[in-house]
Amino acid sequence: MSLIPNTTKNKLVDGKIAFCFGLRVGRTVNAGMIAGTCNFDWLFIDMEHGTFDVDLTCQIASTCLNTGVTPIVRIPGHQHFHIARVLDGGAQGIIAPHVDNVDQAKAIVCAAKYPPIGKRSMSNNLPQFGMKQMPGGDLAQQLNQNTLVIVMLETPEAIDNAEAIAAVEGVDVLMIGTNDLCAEMGIPGQFDDERTVDAYTRMIEACQKTGKYAGMGGIYEHKLMEKYIKMGVRFLLGGADLGFIMSEATMRSKFLRGLI
Repeated sequence: MSLIPNTTKNKLVDGKIAFCFGLRVGRTVNAGMIAGTCNFDWLFIDMEHGTFDVDLTCQIASTCLNTGVTPIVRIPGHQHFHIARVLDGGAQGIIAPHVDNVDQAKAIVCAAKYPPIGKRSMSNNLPQFGMKQMPGGDLAQQLNQNTLVIVMLETPEAIDNAEAIAAVEGVDVLMIGTNDLCAEMGIPGQFDDERTVDAYTRMIEACQKTGKYAGMGGIYEHKLMEKYIKMGVRFLLGGADLGFIMSEATMRSKFLRGLI
């Protein structure tokens, strides 16, 4: 079996926008099927704010592979053992939170990519190849090309360093964590504040200058999503399971109680 395509990376390369279905409270391995049926491009498995352990994360990721939905894991920190284990377990990309500078970005790439780009430890019989044994050189080359590395900018320092971070070899996407960034700037929840818009402008320009992709997290108000997409965001969270459940459940409850 050949390498399972990373459909999200292919979309980005083709100049398209990749939309995400966030997974925070869901625990079933058919999450990728659900996301695909709902017409999302990638699955955001959240180990930072969710309570997923590595085993469940990898079960969900590996089951997702044949759905056409890209399994991407937000790791809880920058430790190499989190990165390597979820990638060995089937993830086609990782999202590293709280990346403020070039050194941190390089360390993330070092753990996520095989030599000569990084120092990821060699393994084999991986889910991305349908568990097929692969020659080491072919495996490393194909997975280095196929694996998405996303770094989150969540502080003013990170925004100041956006262009330098974007220039790091092996980084594919810069994503603003808008909730944390606004909190750090003293404007929590103010996603249309001029300082928030300026941060997105600087991040998007850094990505365009270096040939990387601009990402967005935390903004779900439709007009603001449209605004930042028009500015150049190409990789974004479309919402998460908990929000989807509560929104629909609230609407249904309102309807039913209106019958009384």
